[in-house]
Amino acid sequence: MDANMEVIEHIYKDADMAIVNLSKLLKELKDRDNKIKGTIENILKGYERYLGDAKKRLKKHNESEEKNSLVEKMMSTMGICKVVKEDNSDARIADMLIKGISMGSIDMEKKLKEYEQELDKKTVKLAKDFISFQQDNIEALKVHL
Repeated sequence: MDANMEVIEHIYKDADMAIVNLSKLLKELKDRDNKIKGTIENILKGYERYLGDAKKRLKKHNESEEKNSLVEKMMSTMGICKVVKEDNSDARIADMLIKGISMGSIDMEKKLKEYEQELDKKTVKLAKDFISFQQDNIEALKVHL
């Protein structure tokens, strides 16, 4: 797989995991009166857009999308359930999401640096837009701390 497809696949996997986690989190918060729910819904919509874009690009190059493993998804959603049961305050949820999004952003920046000489302009733009999207999400979540 070439560098462009590897970066796009990374975006796909990151967005896929975020969608799984945010969807689970919204289900856990369904009957609760958390103000953070609207922010989470907006972030979820953004990740869905990036997932769709990455999926289209992978298909265009005849690459199949590599999904996160079921074990990874289960471990992650179990962590969300634990946090919501222990402390479902907006501040605690925002903290958890900021940490997760920050990890994803750092990983994306590493990929971008690793392959910067090999990437085409469209992939660089997508990766930088994705990083910017993640940073914007962190700022939106800070309001709830």
